[in-house]
Amino acid sequence: MLKALTPLFGAVLLAATTALYAQTPPAAADSGKAGHEKMKAAHEKARSACEGKQGQEHRDCMRKEMCAQSKDPAKCEAHFKERSAAFNKAYDSCKGKATGDEFRSCMREQRVRAKK
Repeated sequence: MLKALTPLFGAVLLAATTALYAQTPPAAADSGKAGHEKMKAAHEKARSACEGKQGQEHRDCMRKEMCAQSKDPAKCEAHFKERSAAFNKAYDSCKGKATGDEFRSCMREQRVRAKK
C-alpha cells in the first residue's frame, strides 16, 4: 500500500511547492501610479489657485501652493530655493548667448556642471 501512495504523495508535494514559489506582482507598482495621480491633483489645485497671476507672481504662488500640500513644507521650500538659485546662476552665465540653440546648450551644460 505504501508503494502505491508514493507517486501520489510526490505529485501532491510537487503541486504544493509550485504554489509556494509562485510570485505576485510587487505592491510598489501600484503606489507609483497613486503618487503620480496625487501629484497631478495637487498641481491642478495649485494651478486653479494661482489662475490670473503672471510671471514671477505666478511662479511664487505655484511654489507656495505645491509646498503647502507636501509632507514637509519647509523642506519643499528649501528645495525650491536651491533649484531657483541654481537656475539663476546658470541663466546669468548664459545670458549673452544670441540664438536659442546656443542658449539651450549653455543652460544644459550649466545644469550638468551644477550636478557635479
